[in-house]
Amino acid sequence: MKQEEIWDADIANRYDTPGTGMFAPEVLGPTVDRLAELAGEGPALEFAIGTGRVAVPLAGRGVSVTGIELSRPMLERLRTKADEKTIPVITGDMATATAPGKYTLVYLVYNTISNLLTQAEQVACFRNAARHLVPGGRFVIELGVPDLRKLPPGQDAVVFHSEPGYLGVDTYDVLHQHLVSHHVEFDGKTRQARVSHSPHRYVWPAELDLMGQLAGFELESRHADWSGAEFTGDSQSHVSVYRTAV
Repeated sequence: MKQEEIWDADIANRYDTPGTGMFAPEVLGPTVDRLAELAGEGPALEFAIGTGRVAVPLAGRGVSVTGIELSRPMLERLRTKADEKTIPVITGDMATATAPGKYTLVYLVYNTISNLLTQAEQVACFRNAARHLVPGGRFVIELGVPDLRKLPPGQDAVVFHSEPGYLGVDTYDVLHQHLVSHHVEFDGKTRQARVSHSPHRYVWPAELDLMGQLAGFELESRHADWSGAEFTGDSQSHVSVYRTAV
C-alpha cells in the first residue's frame, strides 16, 4: 500500500487529538521549545508536515516554517489552521521533493522516517535534508528504538499498547527490518471495531548515523526525548541532531 493511500481522508479527519496523546502539552511543548532553539533566527523546513501538529505552534513562536507533505487530505486539515502564506507547503515525497530556499533547520518527527520502507529511500531522505540546509545547518530526527527484546522467540507479533477502547499490535519481519502497526479502536456503544494499519521500516541508531555520514552529516547530539534526557541502552526513543559542515 502506498503512503498516500494510508494517510487518506479518514485518517486525516481523525488524526488530531487536541490536548491528548501526541498533542498533549507535555509532549508538544518540549518538542516546539527544542526546535525553536535549534532553528535560531533562520527558517525551518518540516518533512511530512501532516496536519501541522508541530509546525503551527512553531510558527506561532516566530519561526518561519515551510513544509513538505505527500498526503493531500492531511494538508487540507493543515489549511484549516494556517494558510499558504503563513506556512507554505510543497506537495511531494520527503525523500525527493524540493522546497525553495535554504534553511537552518530541517526536522522529521514522530517516527516518520520509518514510513519510508527501504534503506535507499531513507538515505535519500538524509540527502534531501542536506540539500536544503545552509552550511552548519541541522537535521533533527525523532525516532523509536526497535523494541525487539519484547518479541518472544518463535513469534512475530507483540502488543505495544492496550487501553480501554484501543489495542495496538506490531507484527515484525526481522529479515527485512519491516513492521506493521495494527491499530484496533473499539466503540463501546456499537460494539464495532475500526482497524487500520501502517507499515514501517525500523532503523537502529547506528544505521541512522551511517545514513547521516553518507549525506555529509555528523551526529551532534542524541537524547532520549525532547527535554534532553540521557540516551541509554534502555531508551525507547531518541531525538538525534545531525549537522552539516560549516
